Amino acid sequence: MEEVNKTSKLAEPGVERGKNIELFYSEDGQVKVKVTAPAVTRVLAAPPYTEFTEGLKVDFYNDSLRVTSWLTANYGIRYESDGKTVLKNDVQVLNENNEHLSTEELIWDERKHIIYTEKFVKITTPDQVIYGEGMEADEQLTTYRIKKPQGTIKSDME
Repeated sequence: MEEVNKTSKLAEPGVERGKNIELFYSEDGQVKVKVTAPAVTRVLAAPPYTEFTEGLKVDFYNDSLRVTSWLTANYGIRYESDGKTVLKNDVQVLNENNEHLSTEELIWDERKHIIYTEKFVKITTPDQVIYGEGMEADEQLTTYRIKKPQGTIKSDME
């Protein structure tokens, strides 16, 4: 009984913790996203949220269950009721066209299937580098709009 009492004192009501986790998100029975993280804390109190204090990796899948893009960040927090995840600290995204996004903060809106930021971004493509302040893209980063672009931008007019 003493061991049970000791263990129950360690428990935090309304808090779930996990190590080396894999989370899958699906839509209409199709896996769309896989999240892996070394540690996760899920707080069930209102509003519920899930925090990734040691970083995370997210793989995005197409209908054939092929990874089409991925992202990594050193920190993330997912607000369940809003369907939004805020990613911070060395956020990296790579899409299937070998285009690479780097920023310090990125918001992923799961309901609208978009990612966006108001922070500085750098997008490296096979033939150009684009810098800017603020960006919005689909969650696979295949189409994007940089709000205040700067840098080397290739034109079809050349």
